[in-house]
Amino acid sequence: MKVKPVKLRESHKNSNNGKPSFCSVLWDNYSTHIVTSSSSDSSISIYDSLLLSTPSKNLRHHRDGVTALSLSPNSTCLASGSIDRTVKLYKFPSGEFQNNITRFTLPIRTLTFNKSGSLLAAAGDDEGIKLINTVDATISRVLKGHKGPVISLAFDPNNEYLASLDTKGTVIFWELISGSMLHTLKGVAPDTSSDMSIMNGLSWSPDGELLAVPGLKNDVVMFDRDTAEKVSTLRGDHVKPICFLSWSPNGKYLATSGLDNQVLIWDIAKKQDIDRQKFDERICHMAWKPTGNALAVIDVMGKYGIWESIIPSSMKSPTEDIPTLQLKNSNGIFLFDEEEEQERSTSNSLSDVGEDSFGESVPHTRKRLRKSSLSEENLEEDVDEELNKSTRSESLKRPAKAHKESWEGGDRKPKSMIAQNGSKIQEPFQPGATPVQPGTKCFLCYNMLGSITTMQHDGYSHIEIDFHDTSQGPRVPAMTDYFGFTMASLNENGSVLANPRKGEKNMSTLMYRPFSSWANNSEWSMRFEDEEVKAVALGTGWVAAATSSHFLRIFTEGGLQRHIISLDGPVVTAAGFKDELAVVIHSSQPLSSNDQMLEFRVFNISNGTQPLKGRLPLSPGSSLTWFGFSEEGRLASYDSKGMLRVYSDQFGGSWLPLFSANKVKKPDENYWMVGLSAEKLFSIVCKSPDLYPKVSSKPVLSLLDLSYPLASSDLGADTLEKEFIFRNTRLLQIQKAIDETEAAGMDCTQLDDEAFDMEAALDKCILRLIASCCNGDKLVRATELVKLLSMEKSVRGAIKVVTTLKLPSLAERFNSILEERLLNDATKNEALSNPKSHADTTTKTDTIDKTFISPNTLTEKFISRNNILSNNLSSNLTNEPSEPITPSPTPKFTATIFPKKAKIQEGNSFQVEQKKSVVLTNVQKPTDITKDAVNHSLGKQQNPAEATKKLKFSGASNPFAKSGIDSDIRPKNPFAKTSGIQEKSSLLDSIKKMKTVS
Repeated sequence: MKVKPVKLRESHKNSNNGKPSFCSVLWDNYSTHIVTSSSSDSSISIYDSLLLSTPSKNLRHHRDGVTALSLSPNSTCLASGSIDRTVKLYKFPSGEFQNNITRFTLPIRTLTFNKSGSLLAAAGDDEGIKLINTVDATISRVLKGHKGPVISLAFDPNNEYLASLDTKGTVIFWELISGSMLHTLKGVAPDTSSDMSIMNGLSWSPDGELLAVPGLKNDVVMFDRDTAEKVSTLRGDHVKPICFLSWSPNGKYLATSGLDNQVLIWDIAKKQDIDRQKFDERICHMAWKPTGNALAVIDVMGKYGIWESIIPSSMKSPTEDIPTLQLKNSNGIFLFDEEEEQERSTSNSLSDVGEDSFGESVPHTRKRLRKSSLSEENLEEDVDEELNKSTRSESLKRPAKAHKESWEGGDRKPKSMIAQNGSKIQEPFQPGATPVQPGTKCFLCYNMLGSITTMQHDGYSHIEIDFHDTSQGPRVPAMTDYFGFTMASLNENGSVLANPRKGEKNMSTLMYRPFSSWANNSEWSMRFEDEEVKAVALGTGWVAAATSSHFLRIFTEGGLQRHIISLDGPVVTAAGFKDELAVVIHSSQPLSSNDQMLEFRVFNISNGTQPLKGRLPLSPGSSLTWFGFSEEGRLASYDSKGMLRVYSDQFGGSWLPLFSANKVKKPDENYWMVGLSAEKLFSIVCKSPDLYPKVSSKPVLSLLDLSYPLASSDLGADTLEKEFIFRNTRLLQIQKAIDETEAAGMDCTQLDDEAFDMEAALDKCILRLIASCCNGDKLVRATELVKLLSMEKSVRGAIKVVTTLKLPSLAERFNSILEERLLNDATKNEALSNPKSHADTTTKTDTIDKTFISPNTLTEKFISRNNILSNNLSSNLTNEPSEPITPSPTPKFTATIFPKKAKIQEGNSFQVEQKKSVVLTNVQKPTDITKDAVNHSLGKQQNPAEATKKLKFSGASNPFAKSGIDSDIRPKNPFAKTSGIQEKSSLLDSIKKMKTVS
């Protein structure tokens, strides 16, 4: 069969005097962009894959040729390595430069993210492999063992191993938990030391079972993931060594390129090539299209192209039956074993980067258990890859005796006292603290700002305070502790420490250390006789200690004893945030089922009030293991069953379950809670039986997505439903923040913008749910959903979706809803323009569930604050001249008209605005409707009178296009701080504010 030649176009000019260069090509996860680079060009090019003829977006931040590219799994962050020895991060696809994440002493040759994006591995000519924690941009470990430049890296899909290949053809299997070399395979790949334009690439199969490596006989060799034994080879018509290979998304095909300028396509099951193509120059890099039957290629001269229809239609598509990897540990987190660190003579921690470590190792003789069969699920097209393979049964960490002494059972339950009915009463604990063991370093406090550690010696301890963002936090000198502190709390202004009762007088000590003060000797301490401090907390201008006498003692930052409050029961824990102090106490004896009966109280220290009080829900039979505030100030709790709950004002005040560890963690793992933001939970993964992290090596944080534990729906769109309820809840929170900010007389522009973005993202999710309902014949549910859309163009997009799906009755119903919206909106805007005449007019009752934000709630607020815009909008809807609106008594804002508010008027209030149209053509399959409707813009809108008439449809289109504004609704960069009004520094701040290396 004659193969149609692939047309290549120039992406990078060869400035290497015609000599070959190593070039790279990548697809993003949604197949909407292609990224290219060249070792002879310092720029990175980003192309729109649908419009390759249009000019590319060029990123010019490196000072020398770019030798490596890698995209995070959710395609929100791009990493690049260069001959200039730096690794840089960018937002994707905007290309906005973020920071220099690390620097090498010699040129960089390869980069790769792990499956979750929490780790970035980088290597090059200096032979060491750096594992970079992308949460806080710190180097978690440096792996040393290669005797030549490292040219290829690959994380296995289970986040257990890292495979590396050097120019001498040596392959090493690294175990991520311990950082040790499991297997060393010398000379299995061709030696490429003489030509750095040849970067032999190794790659794991998508199911993680096999590692493919270019062989010595112009073939591909497959190695077993657990034993590193040779399993099979692929040998065909390559007449020279293979230099690069790439697996198809489903793992059924493999593309190989060789020094003979050929590219062969292999059927893995049959072990034979099914297609090939000869090129003028050597193809040095390839990438399969994630959502289609195509392969992107780039040659050594910087020319790239797309090989379309690469797999014959008679065979299974390369995107069909993609392995669904049930990743329990969704962030590939690993911790360092303290005992193993002590046994090794050399260390691989950041502090020992300059030392030799890990020489030649003998491959482990043990064989691991093979994985059970993979569970297969259908993937949502627009959902990030967030699942990985099921767990492996063998735990690699040896038990820690000290841990067993302080903690009991499989659940993470602190040791408890026995109640009269035989059930256990939970003892007090300090959030973010680990049990103190003599001679072992432990955490007195670990939160989103930093950590306080202690190491006990004979009669005294050594205490250190470290901040995650070293550029933001002050430098605090270490102190010698003669009191034996066991708990602490940390914020931006200072730290408070406390110890249990000790000494002849049986006294407990509380000490406060401010980080800065205008006065000397600003540190102070308090002692309590026959009274023991059980928990401490810090806030803005106050220090609190809950004691064994059921007292809540509150001090000022200067040490003034301000308040003493009696609590109704024994204290369990306490936490502070700005003016608010939250305390948990026992309200009664535990039930016979061992359910703890806890109560929480929230005190406003500045106002002297108690705004919240109530029962604290826990999972049956569990205990409380973490309690505190999110970065936005939301009260949250985490229990020993792995359930995270967040307090909400909904339904008169209730706790919402936002995360369940049992749904994502492996059986041999425990999550140690650190904190949370608006969308992420921060935790440290500990291998059983460890229930808290070791401090000998810096723990690596895991970012976990918050999601409601919803029931399995008959719609089969669980991910969309979780996104829908989460975004709706988040929108309610933003609206509350806007109300509070307005009441305080402050500018809420940032919150307004965030509300707009959340409304747009929510509408996008609802449209995809409507398409799923239509495909699943759930038309009543689709009608309920369309009523929840906020923007007019979103409703029009829904009409186009159902029309394309040939559901005329549903389209007519949607059109009626649109007519009613237009009429109601015109009435409201007329009332805003003529408040006097409308005073006697009766308003309609809102029929939408009040727990969901009304589609026009935010719009009305924006109109009321923007008189000029309201007048213009009103004049477009009525024939009567609009009267001036009386200025609102609310505080003035810094800007008269906000661009995004204007767009909200355009979308939410259903006004008459001309919009640009980009019409999608060739809509063929109903299964494509979701993606098409969300990712293409709507056509020109009609005026209100015409809107009630017959609508002409030309195909599904995007209801979110904002003219003049970059409107892409993309997943947020996992390395950027969550938006919101924050005054404090956190782990996420450390990424944005990190010092760049020029």
